[in-house]
Amino acid sequence: MTSAALSPDEFGAAVAAVTNAFGDPTRRAIYLFARQTPDGVKAAEVAERFELHANVARHHLEKLAAGGYLEVELVRHESAGRPSKRYRAVADDTTLLFPPRRDDLLATLLARALERLPEAEARALAEDVGYEYGRSIAARMDPSEGHRSAKAAVASVADALTAHGFAAHAESSGSALRLVAEHCPFGEAARRYPNILCAVDTGMVRGMLEGLYGRAEPHLTASRPDGDERCVTTV
Repeated sequence: MTSAALSPDEFGAAVAAVTNAFGDPTRRAIYLFARQTPDGVKAAEVAERFELHANVARHHLEKLAAGGYLEVELVRHESAGRPSKRYRAVADDTTLLFPPRRDDLLATLLARALERLPEAEARALAEDVGYEYGRSIAARMDPSEGHRSAKAAVASVADALTAHGFAAHAESSGSALRLVAEHCPFGEAARRYPNILCAVDTGMVRGMLEGLYGRAEPHLTASRPDGDERCVTTV
């Protein structure tokens, strides 16, 4: 089966995902270092290798983990104290296959199947699917502890959404935090079944935020399938 040509929006989302993870030359070098280290690397090792502050090294590693390029493993110590993290390159890294693809067929199949249920039940089920997937993403990014601030968690969720083709970024205004997605990887299926597929998106955001920071109730305030220029989720 041959792949369909990319639309301009799809190409833009693909570029955003790769640039977000690898646009920084130091981060590219750290990723290559991790790939060349079968047992994975710790933030302290990266800091020493690249002459970085430990917090800067950890920031780069978390960005790569948020994009799905590295997985995080807890290393527990015999002595008392919190476990440390080891970052290992994902085996057979399909996220590096450029560009990420949507699958309209499966999205349409999901939406049409759920459409047969009462609307409220269909939306709840779709959000549950997204929620479970979001929690699985958060567990891979940071399985041991949440981020220290909601703002940091929202930024990490934006990174993960970008890696999944949403071309997302975080915005803040006062105490309000927003996730803004410039592209929808569900394509035409989202325009035909916006209530169901947008519920999947909201569930993903809720699952990731709960996994990274704590209980959250995000709500969609603007949606491309509804005619808005961008999808905006307020946290």
